[in-house]
Amino acid sequence: MLDKRQFYINGVWVDPAHSNDHEVIDPATEDACAVISLGAQADTDAAVAAAKAALPGWMATSPEDRIAALERVYAAYKTRTEDLAKAISTEMGAPIALASTSQVGAGLSHLKNFIAAAKAFEWEKPLNDDTPDTLIRHEAVGVCALITPWNWPMNQVTLKVGAALVAGNTMVLKPSEESPLDAMIFAEIMDAADLPPGVFNLVNGDGAGVGSQLSSHPDVDMVSFTGSTRAGIAISKAAAESLKRVHLELGGKGANLVFADADEKAVKRGVLHMMNNSGQSCNAPSRMMVEASRYDAAVEEAAATANKVQVGPPSEDGRHIGPVVNATQWSKIQDLIQKGIDEGARLVAGGTGRPDGLNKGFYVRPTVFADVTNDMTIAREEIFGPVLSIMKFETEEEAVAVANDTPYGLTNYVQSTDVDRRHRLARQLRSGMVEMNGQSRGAGAPFGGMKASGNGREGGSWGIHDFVEVKAVSGWASE
Repeated sequence: MLDKRQFYINGVWVDPAHSNDHEVIDPATEDACAVISLGAQADTDAAVAAAKAALPGWMATSPEDRIAALERVYAAYKTRTEDLAKAISTEMGAPIALASTSQVGAGLSHLKNFIAAAKAFEWEKPLNDDTPDTLIRHEAVGVCALITPWNWPMNQVTLKVGAALVAGNTMVLKPSEESPLDAMIFAEIMDAADLPPGVFNLVNGDGAGVGSQLSSHPDVDMVSFTGSTRAGIAISKAAAESLKRVHLELGGKGANLVFADADEKAVKRGVLHMMNNSGQSCNAPSRMMVEASRYDAAVEEAAATANKVQVGPPSEDGRHIGPVVNATQWSKIQDLIQKGIDEGARLVAGGTGRPDGLNKGFYVRPTVFADVTNDMTIAREEIFGPVLSIMKFETEEEAVAVANDTPYGLTNYVQSTDVDRRHRLARQLRSGMVEMNGQSRGAGAPFGGMKASGNGREGGSWGIHDFVEVKAVSGWASE
């Protein structure tokens, strides 16, 4: 079992102030794969103090120097992709192929996009041509607490660290205690990038401990958090005492609107997207809404697709899905599947219990419900597992109304060959992102939501904007 009890503070690996061991559980075996330490207030204080001390020097560096530093991070990251993939696969159960490509690859992409965005970013510029003596500057927010989740760990670490770093901030990273191993490798990457001590710090801990300590710390200027809506609300309340800037990427309950004129692969594509990463994605298209004339065929196709999704050990190569992250999540998903049955939804694939042949590990059967109505629990709550709800609609107006009738607003999806309809829906759907006909957002496009899905945007230039303050300076001499 790996011993990973140390924290990375002020450029060195240090022992925790107090012993507080936490076992990291391999969800495929239900056995401990590593032991970390959960930080105490003294550890949090030390990391924040290091970041605060490093801030004046780091924020005073030129954008060119910060970009060069991020390029060193990018180069070091490329040398550790295999280590990162193995860690992610072990700690949160992503199949090794998914961990190697999508999980680790996302981090590589984000770092590359931040480098390009930073080179094009206008760090200083005149207000306009008529007022050259008024300068607009973009400066670092300050000491940033970065709190990341377990489901797409390196995706979220790089989205936060890359933007914070290149904008001139110093930071303390608290990864999820469920998936800390990849973040500790990332700390080694940051160490290899030869950054000034204190610019990047890592303290492991849980939400009630280090998470709360960072959110309420008087010397933290900004909290960037990705996780549950419940935790986001708690962080916002804690941060309000010191008027910190708070950036939240929270839950979702995405609607996937499938019209009668959708392409022939639309239903299968939606099911496979839902099952990806074992359904543990905040932007999963968990509500498939199908136009009435295509509904019966869509239900049949969705069930057939789900029944072909293989479930197996994350260590094996292939396009299967692995376990969900832990026993708590497994039990929650089982309860919600049973709730769907009890409330009258029609189970057409999957169901409760483990898949055949898997008697150990937190594996969930790929599950599809039909005849779901908008008042059912499975239509309202984020399940965060491989569970799809299919609903029927008669008109475009009804589809939009039901899609928007949710507390969440992260990603919605549209499947239609009618260009005018797609344009109408893109304007009417209340979400931070709308993806159409299986086309992914472009590199550097902003990721984020509205309503209970959070605030702020991550990725590309929008991600950098979230980590800068805007300063207006008058009397600036042009020469």
